[in-house]
Amino acid sequence: MERMEPAAFYRQFISTRSQEKNQLLSQRKQFGWWRLLCFATGAALLYFMWPVSIGVALLVIAFFTGIFLALVSRSVAIQQQLSQTERELRVASEEGDIAAHRFQHRFDAIQYLPKAHSYAADLDIFGKSSLFQYLHRTSSMPGHETFAQWLLAPASNPDILQRQQAAHQTAANPEWSLRFQATGNAEPLATETAFTLDRWLQEPPIFNKPVWRIVRIIVPLIALTTLLLYIIDVLNTPRFLALTVLYVITAFAITRKVQPAYTRLDKAVKQLDTLSAVLACLETSGFNQGSWRDLLTRIAVSNNTLPASKRIRQLKQILDRFDIRLNPLVFIPLNSFLLWDLQVMLQLEKWKQEQQSSVHDWFRVIGEAEALNSLARAAFNHPRWTTPVLSETPALFDAKNLLHPLIPAQQVVSNDFATSGRPAVSLITGSNMAGKSTFLRAVGLTQVLAMAGSVVPADALTVSNNRIMSSMRIADNLEENTSTFYAELNKLKVIIEAVNHQEPVFFLLDEILRGTNSHDRQTGSRALIEQMIRENGAGLLATHDLTLTELAGKYPGVIHNYHFDVSVNGEELYFDYKLKSGVCQSMNASILMKKIGIDM
Repeated sequence: MERMEPAAFYRQFISTRSQEKNQLLSQRKQFGWWRLLCFATGAALLYFMWPVSIGVALLVIAFFTGIFLALVSRSVAIQQQLSQTERELRVASEEGDIAAHRFQHRFDAIQYLPKAHSYAADLDIFGKSSLFQYLHRTSSMPGHETFAQWLLAPASNPDILQRQQAAHQTAANPEWSLRFQATGNAEPLATETAFTLDRWLQEPPIFNKPVWRIVRIIVPLIALTTLLLYIIDVLNTPRFLALTVLYVITAFAITRKVQPAYTRLDKAVKQLDTLSAVLACLETSGFNQGSWRDLLTRIAVSNNTLPASKRIRQLKQILDRFDIRLNPLVFIPLNSFLLWDLQVMLQLEKWKQEQQSSVHDWFRVIGEAEALNSLARAAFNHPRWTTPVLSETPALFDAKNLLHPLIPAQQVVSNDFATSGRPAVSLITGSNMAGKSTFLRAVGLTQVLAMAGSVVPADALTVSNNRIMSSMRIADNLEENTSTFYAELNKLKVIIEAVNHQEPVFFLLDEILRGTNSHDRQTGSRALIEQMIRENGAGLLATHDLTLTELAGKYPGVIHNYHFDVSVNGEELYFDYKLKSGVCQSMNASILMKKIGIDM
């Protein structure tokens, strides 16, 4: 069946969910009236029946209390459905903004930008208007972190193929993709929640001695027997009160031991519902291709245990029992006579013993699943992007109608480009603003996406597994007293060392050595290119220095010249941003200088 265009799908999805939202709002209102009617009817019957028969009155109370609680339960379920529907509507509506390139309000992951990285700063991987901000559909911190790591380093070819398969299976089910993201948005999982649970799981049990399992039974039996003897007047009040004080002291001595764990875990309780719901969404996805096989196996039922979502729900239910302490009138008697905190803590430690090895991995599974969902949404939202074909040919990059993924569709210009083998250097000349730097970034971002397992902005791409290393944006560092020129030399040194070690890198260099005089710059650039060739380097270099293009004659078949042209009409410049073979013959610096008032 032919897949629906993204814009049409989102319109239909929003229309359907909006109707469901209105129906749920109507149901919520109706059940509100039913609750009021139930309360009023029960109160009226109780008023008239109490004088007649206390027994009948108590039956009335029990009957209408049951009905009222059932209505409340149904109202809560409707509210949960309504909240989920509203989240799905927000997620789907945001897709329209992102498609229109209004995505600068989204999480930009700037904290994941490494201080020194081979391409992240040059290629706008993180920050405002970045690749991460445009593509991520992650809700949790584990999801953010996983997707960031996928964009920071190339995966192995088997992992890339696994991600491609998983992403395409998910892209074929866009409703699930939206529901999964919306479910994670309910109470986004924070890294601190994972750390909190992980620290607790590593701690030794508080009540690990067998005697506590005897205490949990014997002490409540003695306390309840005392209460029963007092009720039937076998035990007098002074002795009962003295024993009760002893029970209270015992119970709250135990509570002091429980309190640190309760305080720590209470911070994570709110997010356990989200954790359970997200895991349940994965468990019912039915996915079985590529990376999904391993991920879903890690949360599946095994050794007669419950699925991960239900095991997390068990933890939430146990922790909810601690909340009785918020009502002193209920908690003090229960804790004094039943050792409530001890009972709950022993249940908690049993849960910990059974699940200790699994919880941390569940967070990793969610992070990887959200990253896969981001790749899937890219595939669904960009049906004209292509799935890269992986090749074993060294330094191969062969693209048809390559686009820059962060430029709006109505503005971006496509280009064909191919290079392969080592050594291979493509020199790109052209006038100012003609598109050299943008083209280098298009190549770099496309390689990054391909190595993450994503579809890429091209009609076709065959590519080998290479890591991008770039020197494009150079800034000085006042903290380290580093000049722009020295900062650039440091970046070039890292690239040179990687090439010298025969690492599978693909370099992108833009106007190198710009911080020195023209003679040294020309000499240094020529020397660097020739060294790259000697060491079997491969990549692109954009330059204004036309003398460097003469090296193509010295290294035929290794150095290839390309350029971007500019058309001049009077003092107006016109760019077509199309990559062409050969050396640029037209420059525009003098025209631009005239425009700002420099007499030429």
